[in-house]
Amino acid sequence: MNARCGIRYNVRIMIAIRPRWIVCAFSLICAAPAGAQTAWKPSHPVEIVVGVGPGGGVDRTARLLQKVLFEKKMIDVAASVINKPGGGGTLGQAYLHQHDGDAHYIEVSATSILTNQITGKSPNSWTDFTPIAMLCDEYIGFVVKADSPLKSGRDLAAMFKQDASALPAGIATSAGNTNHIALALLARRAGGDPKKLKVVVFGSGGESTTALMGGHVGVVTAPAASALSAVQGGTLRMLAVAAPRRLEGPLAFVPTWKELGYDIVVANWRPVFGPRGLTAEQVAFWEDRLLRFTQTEEWKQEMDSTGAVAHYMNSRELAKFLAAQHAEFKAVLSEVGLAR
Repeated sequence: MNARCGIRYNVRIMIAIRPRWIVCAFSLICAAPAGAQTAWKPSHPVEIVVGVGPGGGVDRTARLLQKVLFEKKMIDVAASVINKPGGGGTLGQAYLHQHDGDAHYIEVSATSILTNQITGKSPNSWTDFTPIAMLCDEYIGFVVKADSPLKSGRDLAAMFKQDASALPAGIATSAGNTNHIALALLARRAGGDPKKLKVVVFGSGGESTTALMGGHVGVVTAPAASALSAVQGGTLRMLAVAAPRRLEGPLAFVPTWKELGYDIVVANWRPVFGPRGLTAEQVAFWEDRLLRFTQTEEWKQEMDSTGAVAHYMNSRELAKFLAAQHAEFKAVLSEVGLAR
């Protein structure tokens, strides 16, 4: 075969095989994005860890997540909620530490992951785990009896400026938590001494409200929605809420501290963590599922019923937020002598 014939022959072969080659290449290109999105997914049952007992906001969030993951078929395996109460959340954290690098274990947590470490109740820092996503905020409200002489948030701020110990304040459920931090920030922003605050710690929000009704304390700080029924019933009044903007719905009439001239934003929030050592692919899987979870009607109904505010953050955004909150919380708790 001469060179010219050889060239014709090779061209015929290339023309003959080109359609098949194009189809294969096209298939690989189309498959690449899907493969990248599903680089990791659970291969056996998932455990959603909660560091408190059944009932309450954190447990309720975890159980709704479990329900939605199953009903919306967001994962191909079973999921269960595992309660590990005790030690201010340290038992749940210890359980998560037993599964380093394993994204089949995630924890629905709370602000206590910062405050408990700062006050010495827990040896674990948020940096000992993998931040995955933020779900929502529950902003702190300041509540008094309906017949209290304090008619506005400015009245309370003026009292704290003159003497921070003048009015006993009730919180639940531990010193140094976000309810306590909100009080200390008000005293600081008003020009008073946060160390002089007379804070009474109760075992539950119900106990602190009962003490307020009985006149044993003069103000209570708690997630705004938890006092909603009493406020609507006319037995309590909410002076202000520590939110960046007015809440929607039945609490829309309550002014924010920012409106009143005091830069106070404090919330209980619901972050989700994984064990330390998770890969980027594992984090991306849970970021996607948790974002989809916060877009469901079930989650929106939960926000409406509890008064919480949806506030999704991905892993990177959450890490930056936690670092900033840790610095602020530590500064405040150092002022009141609770930082360790």
